[in-house]
Amino acid sequence: MTLTPHWIGGRRYETAGDRLPVLDPATGQTLGEVLQADAEVVKQAVTSAVAAFPAWRNTTPARRAQVLYAFRNLLREHTDELAALVTAEHGKTLADARGEVARGIEAVELACGVPGLLKGEFSEQTGTNIDTYSILQPLGVCVGITPFNFPVMIPLMKIAVAVAAGNSFILKPSEQDPGVSVRLAELAKEAGLPDGVLSVVHGRQETAEALIDHPDTAAVSFVGSTPVAHSIYKRGAQAGKRVQALGGAKNHLVVMPDAKIEAAADALASAAFGSAGQRCMAITTAVVVGEAAEPLLDALKVRAEAVVMGAGAADGSEMGPLVSAAAQERVRGLVARAIEAGARPVVDRSTESVAGSEGGFFVGPTLLDNVASTSEIYLKEVFGPVLIVLRVDTLDEALELIRTNEYGNGAAIFTRSGAAARQFQREAAAGMVGVNVPIPVPVAPYSVAGWKNSIFGDTGLNNGAWRFYTQPKYVTSRWDEAVAGVDLGFRPN
Repeated sequence: MTLTPHWIGGRRYETAGDRLPVLDPATGQTLGEVLQADAEVVKQAVTSAVAAFPAWRNTTPARRAQVLYAFRNLLREHTDELAALVTAEHGKTLADARGEVARGIEAVELACGVPGLLKGEFSEQTGTNIDTYSILQPLGVCVGITPFNFPVMIPLMKIAVAVAAGNSFILKPSEQDPGVSVRLAELAKEAGLPDGVLSVVHGRQETAEALIDHPDTAAVSFVGSTPVAHSIYKRGAQAGKRVQALGGAKNHLVVMPDAKIEAAADALASAAFGSAGQRCMAITTAVVVGEAAEPLLDALKVRAEAVVMGAGAADGSEMGPLVSAAAQERVRGLVARAIEAGARPVVDRSTESVAGSEGGFFVGPTLLDNVASTSEIYLKEVFGPVLIVLRVDTLDEALELIRTNEYGNGAAIFTRSGAAARQFQREAAAGMVGVNVPIPVPVAPYSVAGWKNSIFGDTGLNNGAWRFYTQPKYVTSRWDEAVAGVDLGFRPN
């Protein structure tokens, strides 16, 4: 039994407060416990972050970049260790966890470019002997509230840019897989990040609300479900905080009649069943145009039946369990109700268990055809290894489905037609679009952000976060001793 502590002031911070169990999703057994922050712990974390901010703000961007380079190198050296921590508490396979760590490292590498990415603007002679320029300054204490599905990547996307910009940062990770977050903080300290610049506090809704409400926190960045994202956005805005809140998704992949069916089937199976569907950019909906339906379903059936389920660390395992018993029950219920409502189960492995891991939270790959656009399983975010198929006659109908869905995280098309691809990338109502790419999450120099109810706020993660974690200041300057006298007019430049 291990205890996951808080991290405050550059050290592990243990209290005698409440604790929650941390489970192994592959077995259902308890791995350890995680501390829960009360009001005093939140106060200590914010106090530490406030105290650390002035010196870190005044540290040159070049020096901050050197700390981040060292952090990047340590993350590389400890990739296997970090991946093992993720697999143990989240359940995803080790290969998947290593990929997550690699994507997180990309975010840190982006932030290493801070000396060039925080440049302002300068305009000479905007008035007689007057110059005007802008500078970007940090906000202060920023808060990150992150989900269970990417316990390394999403925290690093937030932490890296926030601290590179000169802020101090408090991370509240998911209580379901909290262990790796403390290890990240330890490695950041080893890299030279000053004590107090990065803190980690654990807890549930009450902890998040206390961090949002605290008068000394300046900004809140959240990733999670849409209802919670909207609630946090509203609460933070009412408290006068800067807020970005990324929510849920219903990502569509359109398969055109001219698409390479085998390639489309490979992409759909990978994007729907990878990480047991617990990705905000997972493809959950295949929109099949015209005559592509039957051959695509045949190819998908073979792939869904062939996926090997097992514990994330087990040899040969391709797909691990869901994160919790509640998630397992929810996904199984959605599948059962969809079938009752008329969906055709091409493959239904939703109730399948894994030999030797009968207590694990497994849901097998499931493929449902003839799903209606009004059905519960289409309208709700499933967050499990369930791929639903909607049939349409034209690309315009497919685009209309995407447009009218409340979510707008990502959308993709598989086609060999340049005209269809161009129409899709122009008209698809989603923030991230793929052409013959199933999960169109852009590389770190671009932004990760959706549209509609997939995001509240106008900034995304990675390169889009510089604007979120800084505030512009505009300076108008004159050095002209010859100017004198009172002038009560409103002079033009």
